[in-house]
This record gives sequence, C-alpha cells and structure tokens, in this order.
Amino acid sequence: MNRWVARLFVVLVLVAVTASQADAQRYRRRVVGSTGPRFGAHVGYNFDNGGNAILGAQLSWPIVPAVDFYPSFDYYFVSAGSLWSLNFDLKYRPPTPYHFWYLGGGLNWTHASAGGVSGSNTGLNLFTGLEGRRGRARPYVEGKFILENNSSFQLVGGISWR
Repeated sequence: MNRWVARLFVVLVLVAVTASQADAQRYRRRVVGSTGPRFGAHVGYNFDNGGNAILGAQLSWPIVPAVDFYPSFDYYFVSAGSLWSLNFDLKYRPPTPYHFWYLGGGLNWTHASAGGVSGSNTGLNLFTGLEGRRGRARPYVEGKFILENNSSFQLVGGISWR
C-alpha cells in the first residue's frame, strides 16, 4: 500500500508541473490576484472513530495557476492521549465559472499516542471543497476522506489569508 501511495503522489506532482503554459496564461488572466502563498486556520469535525473536533492550519502555495501545493496540520481533540496528522496534498481548480470549487489528494501521516504507547500511520487523502476567490481573506469549506487502516471522513471550515 505504501509504495502505491508514493507512486500516486509522484504522478500527481508530475502532472501538476507539466501543465501547459498556454492554459496557465489564460487562467491567470481570468483569476486576478491568485499568485503567491496563502496561509490560514480551520476548525472541523471527524465523523469516524468516535468523532473528534479538529483544529488545524494550512498553506496553499501555487505551483501553476490551477494547481497548489497544499500542506496542512490537523490536531484532533481525543479523550485520552493525543492524535494529530500532517497532510501533503495537491489542490486543483477545474476550469469552472468563478473557480470556487476545488478537489485534490495526497499523502496523510497520522501520529497517535495514549498510555505511553505511540504509533504512526500513512494513508491517502481525497478531498473537495468550495473557496471564496476575492479579497485577502478567503473563507472555505472542505470535505476529506482519509484512506488508511482506519479510514475516516472529516468536514472542516476555515479562512486563508495572503
């Protein structure tokens, strides 16, 4: 499973890097102010494994106009011990009117500890969301499937700034 996830991540990065320059130029003219990194915070809820509130942060760094490198951190409020994850994703905005909708995927690394025992797990993220596209502060809502040994679904909402 880990080799398959790593290969999928490499393919996604290669596709993002080799996007046609002509399409990128047309997209840049339509979306004003889409360059530069954006950072932000989010809150949410994981619906599986007993349900947990989430607090996190994210960065959105444009690779090409339609694709961003999208790392994030999630801290889960669990009753005993600690649970957190790092996500290394790519976010793609399909050519739709207004470019509010996005989707993507990538790698997830989760670390849990309880009662002096700790362990890590890797998996695959698949997500989709809606994001405001004007102004310095951009609100968003996102649903994410985390595919690993204990697969789960979470819903988060947040805001990103430039």
